[in-house]
Amino acid sequence: MPCHNQQLNNVSSGQEHPVKQVRFANSGNVPAALPHCGPTGGPKQPDSPEDLGPQLKLLPLNDQIRELQTIIRDKTTSRGDFVFCADRLIRLVVEEGLNQLPYSECTVTTPTGYKYEGVKFERGNCGVSIMRSGEAMEQGLRDCCRSIRIGKILIQSDEETQKAKVYYAKFPPDVYRRKVLLMYPILSTGNTVIEAVKVLIEHGVQPRHIILLSLFSTPHGKPPKFDCSPHTDCIVVSSLCAAGNRRVGPARRYQI
Repeated sequence: MPCHNQQLNNVSSGQEHPVKQVRFANSGNVPAALPHCGPTGGPKQPDSPEDLGPQLKLLPLNDQIRELQTIIRDKTTSRGDFVFCADRLIRLVVEEGLNQLPYSECTVTTPTGYKYEGVKFERGNCGVSIMRSGEAMEQGLRDCCRSIRIGKILIQSDEETQKAKVYYAKFPPDVYRRKVLLMYPILSTGNTVIEAVKVLIEHGVQPRHIILLSLFSTPHGKPPKFDCSPHTDCIVVSSLCAAGNRRVGPARRYQI
């Protein structure tokens, strides 16, 4: 069964057997990072992760991730395909976020009696979603960590001042002792996340214990001004895009 938007043949060119282009990872002729979207949808060379600070961790851009991002951005994508691909991309971001959490070494015994040297999560982690869009990432986190506790923050722009304002916050009682996976799918200015980080700090969370998970970000979404925490431990995103391309979904109606 062909993948989304895949052409099986090229009738107009008269070719019986279309040429398949294959790109190999880490090839000397292929750049490690493919061009990201520019403001008009054309290719644009993104800022390198090093330019945006050591906290930023971009998912390695392979063909699988690039196809998911393509389907999500296509205005002709059906709602079902959009949700399916968004959930897959969320899962990949969550998995990379979990890699940033502390592990400890352990030894287990296999069913055949052998010893296996492995690792296990350190206890004391939780998730926090920024309502409402951040709630779309909760299921991806629960799929990876069945019993993880999840708090919520509601932040909206004030109608008069247009500044981000916190309306609701509920966390596990011992959130100040936990590592926090902060979930917010699309970063534009970073103002909402800045307010969320401030609320977590007010509740006793150590800034270095906050890991931000996001799908798409502008270079300004991970801003120098996000350094209300140079403190924030890590920011995991799947793609850096120009501000005009942060809206995604069929006919630009859906946002994660």
